[in-house]
Amino acid sequence: MKTVLRRLSAVLLSAALLAPVPAALAASAAPAVPVALTAQDEATVAKVEEYLNGIVNLQSKFLQVAPNGRQATGTFYLSRPGKMRLEYDRPLKDFIVADGSFVFYWDGEMRQQSSAPIGSTLADFILRKTIRLSGDVTVTEVFQAPGVIEVSLLETKDPGKGTLTLVFEDRPFQLRKWRVLDAQGLTTEVALLNPRTDVTFERDMFYFKEPARGSDFGRNN
Repeated sequence: MKTVLRRLSAVLLSAALLAPVPAALAASAAPAVPVALTAQDEATVAKVEEYLNGIVNLQSKFLQVAPNGRQATGTFYLSRPGKMRLEYDRPLKDFIVADGSFVFYWDGEMRQQSSAPIGSTLADFILRKTIRLSGDVTVTEVFQAPGVIEVSLLETKDPGKGTLTLVFEDRPFQLRKWRVLDAQGLTTEVALLNPRTDVTFERDMFYFKEPARGSDFGRNN
């Protein structure tokens, strides 16, 4: 059972916005070609940019669905620019921290840490200081339905990293979920449950610290 959970955790974490794409896959991808946006689409993209740039701190419970349908829950913390943390509920003991420069992944069962530069992950789209959905970011689709807006993005020079789709509630306008289509064609979805922006965080929230034995997340130990 523990082995199954560890594998599930690795799948969830590696696909959920933060995983770097293998260099061989990224190198083989041609630069992305922007789609033609209508005036309404352009207005929507500008609205998304304004909203994302307005976020300083955000905290939310989340529900994550892996490509095989397995689910996990936890808490998501965001402090722009550059910082993010995901902590999964038990029985998983894995967590992810972005400290402004690197993304760190802690495998709780194996007690092993791995890391990658933020710029090599899809997290860079929303962690950068100024978010512009143009230039080095290509908008591939804008979808609107009653109460829902979806904007799909990829990195212009390295589309092989995958596609990130941000899903917004229209009224009030706020981020409610994201989907990642990775380089292997697998989709992982993370839904935010009751997100809050009126929050502050402890200084050590976004620094990686190896957990002491018996401590789950490497904070306050």
